Amino acid sequence: MILDKPLTNLQLELLKLYSMELNEEQLKDVRRLLANYFAKQASDEMDRLWDEHGWNEETMETWLAEEAN
Repeated sequence: MILDKPLTNLQLELLKLYSMELNEEQLKDVRRLLANYFAKQASDEMDRLWDEHGWNEETMETWLAEEAN
């Protein structure tokens, strides 16, 4: 199989991890670590967007009211 795109730096790093044999608890820890990392990235980006646009709870209430109509 020929890849259309080269592997990303993340994919290469994860491949290094795959060469290690982990027990189930370690595997859960790695999954949790990755999930927490990407959740924090998403949360930080949302915080940035809210600050950048000046959104607040009133904005959210407006969005909810628009969706209800």
